[in-house]
Amino acid sequence: MGQAVAAADFTLLPDAAAKAAPALQTSEKVLLRFITCGSVDDGKSTLIGRLLYDSSMIADDQLEALDRDSKKFGTQGGNLDFALLVDGLAAEREQGITIDVAYRYFKTDRRAFIVADTPGHEQYTRNMATGASTADLAVILVDARKGILPQTRRHSFIVSMLGVRDVVVAINKMDLVDYSEARFNEIVAAYREMAQGLNFRSIMPLPISALAGDNIIALSDNTPWFQGAPLLPYLETIDASGAELAEAAFRFPVQWVNRPNLDFRGFSGWVASGAIEVGAAVASMPSGRTSRIKRIVTMNGDLLRTIAGQSVTLVLEDEIDASRGDVFVAADQLPLVGTRANARLLWTAETNMHPGASYIAKLGARTTNVSIDKLHHLIDIHTFERAPAHALGLNEIGLASLSFDRPMILGDYRDNRDLGGFILIDRITNETVAFGLIDLQAVVSAPAQKAADPAAQTAERARAERARNLREKLAPAITSGALIGLGAVLFGASPATGVLLGLADAALRPLARALYADYQVKAARRAAAREEARIEALSDGDGI
Repeated sequence: MGQAVAAADFTLLPDAAAKAAPALQTSEKVLLRFITCGSVDDGKSTLIGRLLYDSSMIADDQLEALDRDSKKFGTQGGNLDFALLVDGLAAEREQGITIDVAYRYFKTDRRAFIVADTPGHEQYTRNMATGASTADLAVILVDARKGILPQTRRHSFIVSMLGVRDVVVAINKMDLVDYSEARFNEIVAAYREMAQGLNFRSIMPLPISALAGDNIIALSDNTPWFQGAPLLPYLETIDASGAELAEAAFRFPVQWVNRPNLDFRGFSGWVASGAIEVGAAVASMPSGRTSRIKRIVTMNGDLLRTIAGQSVTLVLEDEIDASRGDVFVAADQLPLVGTRANARLLWTAETNMHPGASYIAKLGARTTNVSIDKLHHLIDIHTFERAPAHALGLNEIGLASLSFDRPMILGDYRDNRDLGGFILIDRITNETVAFGLIDLQAVVSAPAQKAADPAAQTAERARAERARNLREKLAPAITSGALIGLGAVLFGASPATGVLLGLADAALRPLARALYADYQVKAARRAAAREEARIEALSDGDGI
């Protein structure tokens, strides 16, 4: 959740207290990350632009540029088009839509914000999911004229799946329905019914007009029947302290082995959850080697205790073998380590996902190979019901069983985004094909539970592999070989030569693809090792 920590949560050594004081004071203003999402043309970009404008976060030169751009690209007849403040790509301005995620930072006297303006088109769902993956809150816009649309349902499900627990349902364009209280209540009732199974902690309905500024920073005279908080004051006061992460088990993914000279060796990273103090026992996972915290080093001096949300360097009492991708945990709160897990997948590639396929997985700072053993079901985005499936297509969501080629630290995404979230990468194209969320509580069907038996598991994987080979290797190879042979005959070769050339192509092409895929994986690992070595070599010992 919010990444700032109050000063009382820090415990510094005496000689570092004075140096750290300015940083502690600024950290008291809690940062809120939120996104705007919803269907196409619901007014997401306009809302952010209006927020920036009404909170006086736009410089004079930006206002002048906005005035010029509004006359050139705007859709408001020469008036200020606030959407242009965040829709900066040429294609976005030409088409009047949002394509990429646009991040904007602004602050008030009470809070600092990072807002992500995400696209509403279905084909850009992957961009919306990227913005939601780091958000504490979602502002879901609904056009008062159109009500709940399929993309409203999809975005609501995705933000719920990605761990967002607080939502503002902003019923926009109320000026186009004469600020009708009945229409507002109708849409709110429909949304609450739709969201019953999404496990939101809070749903705040709000009637607004982003273009006219109604209920953005102050209550509007056009909606006397609404007595709730306007949008900005509500965002300023909602709890985003992240207290639940500070109270969870200690987890520290190692990002970098910090070795600037012969006399210092520390492990730098971000405290993903929990707290630890000097002298506490820790274990390095997945190896399980244990030691104790000797020092907690920051740029402002040593700490006696560190909590979730801080970037620190940990120095251990013992020299243990740990590297990037390992996770330090409290010795008495060991995580689950294994090679198999169930995960919810949001598929983002044009090509379908099929069981048996193999990909590269990036989970935190750890990269590994992973195969999809079984697809249990997909989610019908219209009903949120489970539906049987044998493949996942673009923007579809499903539950699958995965097998990693090495032991992984497995954390449920609900408990910790850093340890429970991963991406899948295509071996050949290096395209990100899926967002994955580890689900340790997933309940699968009876046939899937039966597959937990090792023999049945092996047989299932063998069947999936044979099906994948037939689909992805054998059939294309036969087709390619037939075309090569036919082409040879058409260019004058004898039928026997054509057959030989076709068979050779069909036999060698899958082998070449497999060798290239293996080369890609090894090259990625070598590149990561070279980058880590380069970073270590650049360290000069200043500001450990």
